[in-house]
Amino acid sequence: MRTLRWTLWNFRRIVLILAAPLLLLPLPLVIGTKEAQCSFVLLLMAIFWMTEAVPLAMAAMLPAILFPAFGIMTSSDVAKEYFKDFHFLLVGVICLATSIAKWGLHRRVALRLVTLVGVNPAWLMLGFMSGCAFLSMWVQNTSAVAMVMPIVEAVLQQILKASEKDVGGEDNPGLQLDGPLGQRRLNSEQGDHAGAAPGDPDHVTSLPAAQDAESPPAAPSSGGARRDRMLCKAMCIGIAYSSNIGGISTLPGTSPNLIFAEFLHQTYPSCNCINFGNWLLLCFPVSLIMLLLTWLWLYWLFIGSDFSFLWRCRGEQTEKERAAKKVIEDECKSLGPMSSQEIFTGLVFLLMVLLWLTRAPGFIPGWASLFPQSAGHITDATVALLLGLLFFIVPAYGPRSLLFLLHPESMISWKEFEESMWNVALLVGGGFALAEGAKVSGLSQWVADLLTPLGNLPVLATITIACIIVTTVTEVTSNAATVTIFLPILSALAEAIHVNPLYVLIPTTLCTSYSFLLPVSNPPNAVVFGYGHLTIMDIVKAGIGTNVIGVLATLLAVATWGVPLFSLDTYPDWAPVHPGSNSTSP
Repeated sequence: MRTLRWTLWNFRRIVLILAAPLLLLPLPLVIGTKEAQCSFVLLLMAIFWMTEAVPLAMAAMLPAILFPAFGIMTSSDVAKEYFKDFHFLLVGVICLATSIAKWGLHRRVALRLVTLVGVNPAWLMLGFMSGCAFLSMWVQNTSAVAMVMPIVEAVLQQILKASEKDVGGEDNPGLQLDGPLGQRRLNSEQGDHAGAAPGDPDHVTSLPAAQDAESPPAAPSSGGARRDRMLCKAMCIGIAYSSNIGGISTLPGTSPNLIFAEFLHQTYPSCNCINFGNWLLLCFPVSLIMLLLTWLWLYWLFIGSDFSFLWRCRGEQTEKERAAKKVIEDECKSLGPMSSQEIFTGLVFLLMVLLWLTRAPGFIPGWASLFPQSAGHITDATVALLLGLLFFIVPAYGPRSLLFLLHPESMISWKEFEESMWNVALLVGGGFALAEGAKVSGLSQWVADLLTPLGNLPVLATITIACIIVTTVTEVTSNAATVTIFLPILSALAEAIHVNPLYVLIPTTLCTSYSFLLPVSNPPNAVVFGYGHLTIMDIVKAGIGTNVIGVLATLLAVATWGVPLFSLDTYPDWAPVHPGSNSTSP
């Protein structure tokens, strides 16, 4: 059956590869305008991105082939779009993330956060969600889930075993997963959540397997056992969702944020409004509100409506809580004291964040002002690249170590680094090329003109409609593809209705990360689904509420503290003024 499924999948890919261009051919052949030719490229890329008929990175190369062929852009102009300042920032962040994962700093951070909140089921869930959200602020969302889920699964197994018998069950200090579920997780694809489309066969074909796989350890049919299984569902979904929620907090936290920053720099060169510091000021409260409300929503949905634990004093621990505590304590002990590699990685991480925050904070001169002759030349990418380079220079073991003499390796190797780099780099580069082609051909302006009647609505209503559309589309296509398609359209719409482009672009960029509704909406959902604790309906029910929470929290941010932070209530000098624009006011 597995061979048959793969045969059918490969046949489906061939049909899509042949049929999609043929069905779209009337656009360039019959209509023949530059807008129609660019829409042919956009729709073809969207189909390939949604279905993964060809690898995402290679589908992103279509503009390099078709834009010169249609005369939209020259080959050299297209090539310039594939490597931007964003990619240097990505290099530094991936170097840091590779070192964090290689030397195990992520496990120490996650376990420390969990021990702070205790092992009561509700607080335990919040602890794991907070740990995953914090990690996803700095590393790829899928990587954050892959780092945290083995610890969560080990704890859940102990809780289920404690429910099945009166003892804590067999210890699992190595955090090894029982049965084929663990093996399937280890073999799962760990692409960036913005870089993997729902059609990815590595994810889609694993979903039926997860449904047919072993169920969690059988437990007596009692209310307590059912509650434990519901806790498993809530905690697993919470980990997947918290990775996306944490990723929106920082510019390098997720690809859509970086694509937005680079698009803004490319489209509005005079706009210096977005930097690491003010983005954190805007989005960290959004992330915090979403995390807390999502935690309460999942608790209510799967566990119950008794929220007395919020103010109740801690009493005697139950057998399940003691079992969970023992797993966490054993894992903390197995980590031992912090190694020199973890200390170095942690120091570089803190230094990188500090330099990002103080480069150009806005309300006071930053350290970039110490280089007046290079004003505006130093960016966050400069910091990331400089500190990322250290991981290739500093030896992993000191001169007192025998390993230093026998095998003088650096903190990370090039092979470890490049495993995470090129897929995301090409995918995002293709997005930049597509956005520039839509602008040059006039396609984005043409679509914006069609949407201009939205200017008759209050601006907050226009933004709400845009957020709902983007949140819906991102459920069935990759986050990077969604933000790439919508940014040029929405920026032209903002100019046409004479609204600050940031007022429209910031909330819609955040909403591209709210892909909570399906297991295949993003890789974190698929990885968690592969553990076998969840059904599709579990994720759908939880995702509807979380989407609503996300959209409302985002609208609250841009309508309140975002207005003075970015002057959203005024039309900026760096945005062009079009004659006859349909002006509206917030």
